[in-house]
Amino acid sequence: MTNNIDEQARNWAMLCHLSALSVLIIPFGNIIGPLIIWLIKKDEYPFVDEHGKESLNFQISLTIYILISIILILVIIGILFLIGLTVAGLIFVIIATIKANAGEHYEYPFTIKFL
Repeated sequence: MTNNIDEQARNWAMLCHLSALSVLIIPFGNIIGPLIIWLIKKDEYPFVDEHGKESLNFQISLTIYILISIILILVIIGILFLIGLTVAGLIFVIIATIKANAGEHYEYPFTIKFL
């Protein structure tokens, strides 16, 4: 059962989250993808504005955490952090995508609020 959110708004919000997976093809695609969709659709759909900001904040935070983990590889623990962050990032993107499809709000954990 979905909330009273327009289907197109839900689809664009889902795309905000799923576009973060473009990092597998494009460096920093996890930030560029959601940013492009958010900038194009934020004024048209408030639901996309909300999910786009969440996605961007999480992806920027995750990128910072990954960069710190790369530095910590020098003391071995960074490898574990890097693996954990990668798995958690994928899981949270999937959860956020499902919530957006259902027309629900989702707040990523461990996120620094930039926007």
